[in-house]
Amino acid sequence: TRYVAMGWGALQAVMLTSWIQNYAYNPGPVFFVETVIAFTAGSMFVMWISELITERGIGNGASLLIFVNIVAVLPTILGQTVGVAQQGGRDEIAKVIILLLSFLLMIVGIVFVQEGTRRIPIISARRQVGRRLYRERTNYLPLRLNQGGVMPIIFASAVLFLPASLVQFTQGREGFLGEVNQILGPISNAIRMDGPTPWVYVLVFFTLILFFSYFYSSLIVNPVDMSQNLKKMGSSIPGIRPGRATSEYLERVINRLTFLGAAFLSVVATVPTAVESALGIQTLRGLGATSLLILVGVAIDTAKQIQTYVISQRYEGMVKK
Repeated sequence: TRYVAMGWGALQAVMLTSWIQNYAYNPGPVFFVETVIAFTAGSMFVMWISELITERGIGNGASLLIFVNIVAVLPTILGQTVGVAQQGGRDEIAKVIILLLSFLLMIVGIVFVQEGTRRIPIISARRQVGRRLYRERTNYLPLRLNQGGVMPIIFASAVLFLPASLVQFTQGREGFLGEVNQILGPISNAIRMDGPTPWVYVLVFFTLILFFSYFYSSLIVNPVDMSQNLKKMGSSIPGIRPGRATSEYLERVINRLTFLGAAFLSVVATVPTAVESALGIQTLRGLGATSLLILVGVAIDTAKQIQTYVISQRYEGMVKK
């Protein structure tokens, strides 16, 4: 994972350096190499800091750094939105209220889906102690509606904006890079939300989110392993035979949940931008779908970990007494 992060950081550094070297005082090969190394080293330093936060702090370090970065911009975004309402008339105030309400509804929906689970009942096998026959009460196997969290939408956004980045990188070039620019130019315009074909953007974005949702879900949840673990514990799903039938049943349930989660992510990714375009207010453009998912997800996870930490400290204090 670290090598992949370093490679992706180096690629982004090359693209960013190619763009800013036009504004440099003394551009050249030395400036290009030094700037790429500096950007790549900076990304590795941030990754190291995030790993330290994960190991010695509370919560995921990378998510917390992104969370802090988004929160730092919130006052400016809200101030600009309030300024638009103050400068305009009643129509502008109504548009701002509708926009804020839509974002609040999206936050409520994100919390509902992030915390939503499908509880599958599990019956444990009977056990005999002496002359008495015991049977444990029915437990539940929780399966999250959104297994991948915010990762599918992040990967989909990166792939979706890759043609635009390559077009910007090859702009004004000759030869092979110029041909690449001519090929990717129409593709980049077609998959833009504010382009001539916004439905293509929605379709491609939904397909990418669906693909990465299934891909990420396959990495996190393995129905075969879950079925084997249930069999080892002497547990089973009512009406489902242990073994292969259980794994196939779990796979069907996970696939349905993954599709619903991907559809939700697609709605979250496209609705805020569509509402902004319809109302003509662009002040919340910096607070996109990915930012909302990260804000809500990190806040929920961090609150849970803090609660767990406080409870563990109380238990340790009780044991010491």
